[in-house]
Parts: sequence; C-alpha cells; structure tokens
Amino acid sequence: MGSQMTEMLKGTLEGIVLAILAERSAFGPEITADLRERGFADITEGTIYALLVRIEQKGLVEVEKVPSEKGPPRKLFTLNQAGRDQLAEFWTTWTFLAQRIEDLPHTDQHEERN
Repeated sequence: MGSQMTEMLKGTLEGIVLAILAERSAFGPEITADLRERGFADITEGTIYALLVRIEQKGLVEVEKVPSEKGPPRKLFTLNQAGRDQLAEFWTTWTFLAQRIEDLPHTDQHEERN
C-alpha cells in the first residue's frame, strides 16, 4: 500500500470500523478479517486492536468479555448510541468531502483536454 493510501486510511479507518460494527457485533480478529475481505489486505490485527482500544476509551462501543477456550476472555464489541452518532457524523463528513473531491479535475481528465 502506498504512503498516500496509508495516510488517507488512517483518517478514515475509525469510521470504517464503526460501519462494520453497525452491521453486527464482532471480535477484533473478525473485524480485521472483514476488512481484508473488503479489499483492505494490508490491515494488521495490531492496527485494529489499537483502534478498538481508542473507540472503547471514547465510549463509542459496549464491550462484553466472552470466555475463551484458549487464554483470557475475548472482547466482543457492539456499537452503542454514541458510536452510531459518531458514525452518522463520519458519513456526513465523508459525503461532503467526496462531493468536493469529485468536483476537482482529475489528472487523466485534465490530460484529455490538452
């Protein structure tokens, strides 16, 4: 993944994870697998773990500790109302930015005019 993609993803990954949790409750490794299935192949569990810690600290999710057959209990993350509100704000911001970016000339379009 290029550095520009990495930087853009850093700014949007929280919203993407909140959107996944809006679909269903999930464990960290399930979120990572879901992201990979959606084409984010370079996402690591460590990145998602750190993000989940942040959104838990922000109060955007409810966390249930579920017993594990191997090792300590696993954390099941569920989006709460604050998380839904944050997700709605993410989509509003995303739509605003995407519309303005779409209005910018694209390099290939610019080259076609010359």
